[in-house]
Amino acid sequence: MTTARRLRLPGIAYGGDYNPEQWPEEVWIEDVRLMREAGVNMVSVNIFSWALLEPREGEFDFSRLDRILALLHENGIAADLATPTAAPPAWFFRKHPEALPVDKDGRGLSYGSRQTFCPSSPAYREAALRVARALGERYADHPAVVMWHIHNEYGCHNAECYCDTSAEAFRRWLRDRYGDLAALNDAWGTTFWSQWYYDWDEVIPPRATGAVPNPTHQLDWRRFCSDEQLSLYTAERDVLREASADIPATTNFMVNFSIEALDYWRWAPELDVVSNDHYLRSTDPESQIDVALSGDLVRSMAGGPWLLMEHSTGAVNWQPVNRAKDPGEMRRNALAHVAHGADGIAFFQWRAAKAGAEQWHSAMLPHAGTDSQIWRDVVRLGADLGALAEVRGSTTAAQVAVVWDWNARWALEQPSQPSGELRFVDLVRDWYRPLWHAGVAVDFVQPDADLSSYRLVLVPSLYLVDDAGAANLTGFAERGGTLAVGFHSGAVDANCHVRLGGYPGAFRDVLGVSTDELFPLLPGETRHLTGAVPEGASATLWSERVRLSGAEAVAAYGDGPLAGGPAVTRHASGAGTAWYLATRPDPATLDALLTRIVEEAGVQPVLAGLPTGLEAVRRTGADAAYLFLIDHGGSGAEVPAEGVELLTGKDVGGWVTVPPGGVAVVREPLDQG
Repeated sequence: MTTARRLRLPGIAYGGDYNPEQWPEEVWIEDVRLMREAGVNMVSVNIFSWALLEPREGEFDFSRLDRILALLHENGIAADLATPTAAPPAWFFRKHPEALPVDKDGRGLSYGSRQTFCPSSPAYREAALRVARALGERYADHPAVVMWHIHNEYGCHNAECYCDTSAEAFRRWLRDRYGDLAALNDAWGTTFWSQWYYDWDEVIPPRATGAVPNPTHQLDWRRFCSDEQLSLYTAERDVLREASADIPATTNFMVNFSIEALDYWRWAPELDVVSNDHYLRSTDPESQIDVALSGDLVRSMAGGPWLLMEHSTGAVNWQPVNRAKDPGEMRRNALAHVAHGADGIAFFQWRAAKAGAEQWHSAMLPHAGTDSQIWRDVVRLGADLGALAEVRGSTTAAQVAVVWDWNARWALEQPSQPSGELRFVDLVRDWYRPLWHAGVAVDFVQPDADLSSYRLVLVPSLYLVDDAGAANLTGFAERGGTLAVGFHSGAVDANCHVRLGGYPGAFRDVLGVSTDELFPLLPGETRHLTGAVPEGASATLWSERVRLSGAEAVAAYGDGPLAGGPAVTRHASGAGTAWYLATRPDPATLDALLTRIVEEAGVQPVLAGLPTGLEAVRRTGADAAYLFLIDHGGSGAEVPAEGVELLTGKDVGGWVTVPPGGVAVVREPLDQG
């Protein structure tokens, strides 16, 4: 929560998306009664109510929303009041068909779902600001309203529109970025394939074309699309600030879904409260790691506590197979988000819908009603969060930073790379996973971030890096830090131009290596590794011919055309150390390598010697620290601790019991020494 406009709600926020307009009013009375029973203290309302709120252009009907907000306030439940701009009504598109989006192939899309609008449409922007202004003027002083929820999941379905209106907006963005066509032609390298532009009107979005499009053109398009969506958010936010200068504003990120669409590092400073939606993938056997990774990433962007705006009590509705959560999994998910910095836990949605596209999505109050395991779990979780109220506002200190950059991800995953198998998130998670298992606290940072508080900085994948970011990371090692860099990093500059002189480009000197040729591996192909690695070590996906220029070889390729050549190197750089992993080691080998790197850097885990499957996270406040212990393995554990276990209220006298599949949270006294 990044500014003085903070969410003024005692304890941890608990609730979900509330859509009473889908139900008769007699159901509303039951809703608020059950909300009180479950410990709900805040719900998001009005997210998809535009058609009911503004039945005709400029004519508003607030009567239903007035009654809803009054009912919530009478029952002590706060409102996160949304602008309903993610789903314009049918009348809007009948009047403004030009506002409908166009895909890369030139196909116009129709209304009939949500987010079917062009982000650059003047008509859409005008209508969105009109409804936001009307809400601000009517409800700025309403006692139920504690936060503005602007739009919903920007870019989830319409991150890109390729229409002529978007093309003109793209040209304006490019003029602001480059100033003139000479600078744009230079940045885009348009002498290649005769792509030189002589007139701004010749510049178009990277629509479907006959061959591979220009890499920098595609990269700038990604940047533009993120900024265009952000401009919609800030425009609505500013309208609401005119009506209510002290009510905080948020919009819900999707860092594990729309991760490719929006540069959330640019978005986060514009939010008063940073919030995120998180959903499990049914195919992920270690989804608890994704919960932790996304939580750490959002906490890092927020610079402290954040809100979980949506997750699920059970199954979702949009995967090929939508499995229910295992017994206890929902509680572990929710409390793991709190452990990783969330000061609010909310679900989509409060009451399961009986009609519509999301009728098979789980909810706090399921189709089965209160005689259900989900409802019993929801009530229990409400009690848990009430017991953890004092955790609110506490933070996490980390000695390890992992570099995460959306520009690098966009650039890496373009066509015509040395390997089309490279996936930024997979590479980052490869490195995050051993740290999670070891109980090492992690922050995520941008390449140019202040790194002075860290002992170790990990760069799993940074294909693109600008000069400032490269100098910052290099300087960290030279000043005494430990830097570890993954393959194919530092290869191109901010314009996607290859850094000449050998790979890994910007990091050659600090790593003490040089590569003249890349040897990516075919799917299923492996290379054995030898040296200071576990017996039977292997690698996949990538290899390269590395020449040592001051570094030492820690591991070498054991077979293939590069047999005997360095695969993992270590270099004394200035007062620090720089490692290079020129391949993708198997999980056990990467675990061993990162364990050595972490130990050499002097990094300490939250707790040493944790049993497999037990997660340990610590948040620290002004008066106490809070040790979260979450058993994902199902075996339970006895863990050394001193203090009070908050979920049971029991004093801990040297050891705390974590039940099988359960959670313990210990308030620890701060060391006053």
